[in-house]
Amino acid sequence: MNNFNYYTPTKVYFGKGSEKNLVKLIKDGNYKKVLFHYGKGSIKKIGLYDFIINELKSNNIDFIELGGVEANPKLSLVEQGVKLAKENNIDFILAAGGGSVIDSAKSIAAGYFVDKSPWVFNSGEQVLNKSLPVGVILTLSAAGSEMSNSCVITNDYTNDKRGFGSDHNRPLFAICNPEFTYTVSKYQTACGIVDIMMHTLERTISYDTTYNPLTDNIAYGLIKAILEIGKVAYNEPTNYDARATLMWASSLSHNGLTACGRDYIMPVHQMEHALSGTYDSVAHGAGLAVLWPAWAQLAAQKDPTRFAELGYQSFGLNRKIKPLDAAITAIQLMKDYFKSIGMPLTLKELNVKYEDLEKIARLYTFDGKRTIDDIILVDYNTCLQILKNCYE
Repeated sequence: MNNFNYYTPTKVYFGKGSEKNLVKLIKDGNYKKVLFHYGKGSIKKIGLYDFIINELKSNNIDFIELGGVEANPKLSLVEQGVKLAKENNIDFILAAGGGSVIDSAKSIAAGYFVDKSPWVFNSGEQVLNKSLPVGVILTLSAAGSEMSNSCVITNDYTNDKRGFGSDHNRPLFAICNPEFTYTVSKYQTACGIVDIMMHTLERTISYDTTYNPLTDNIAYGLIKAILEIGKVAYNEPTNYDARATLMWASSLSHNGLTACGRDYIMPVHQMEHALSGTYDSVAHGAGLAVLWPAWAQLAAQKDPTRFAELGYQSFGLNRKIKPLDAAITAIQLMKDYFKSIGMPLTLKELNVKYEDLEKIARLYTFDGKRTIDDIILVDYNTCLQILKNCYE
């Protein structure tokens, strides 16, 4: 097992009625002016918007609002949020929504203390040293941003989508009531299922083959649980236990737990960022569902052992099956699972144009300047091959 640092300062308030802790959490922090940040209306449909507004007003908590966060959150709205926060002396940001809203809030929080665009953190030009505190009320089980150190933003001026990690990005608290996810559509539920599994898969199946049985068993066990409960949540949207399992798995899959003692790169996530940066209509989970099997089919030919372990532990394959055969079977079973919950399996299904594959590969490799060396080295040509392999 490799050396590692594990840091999860986020206080999680999980379960029915957990949103009732909101006012106490804000007052305990002695925050004077709140920026209430949210998306395009889903929190209004489920009554969460009215609850938050009433709680803030009735407890004399000063606040301003900024809605309008889209899937694949945009830098232009973040910059608007930073300007608003500075003009109003905001000292706390409340994000109510899924990963897009949370990441947008994190980026605003990061931009508050600099005199330039917060994109400098995503581009790697500057290291984040200070950030406003962020609190979260989660409404979508997917990204895990409610406990993670990551922040992914799309630069809508350049179509570049990048993430960066910093412990300053970790939310102060996360209120997680699974009932708030009952109205999430089947498609978005499925996208969330894929995203949760990929956060763990890309940490576990990597170039680092260090002996690490405890972390591996946690990781494969999480994937197995999601394979079982995901379909229940997909088919029974108000099944509390299924929704609760998804919500907790979302947090655990991206808070560092499933990578303790193992190094990783997450090349498919990087590839998907290039895809949805180019095609804003592509949901992150849907893009991952298409790209991961295509990458895995190439990677398994070089090192089938970890893909085989996925088959043995999460899909229950017989250990007498040879590693390469087990790996190929596990990848196909994962594709079959994605299909069973309505996920696309080809780029063509996502309405991606074949002539744009080269553009996506260029974005992934920063115009040929970057390669990502995981189980296999992915440069421009390999990226383009993977994209072509899953086009149709």
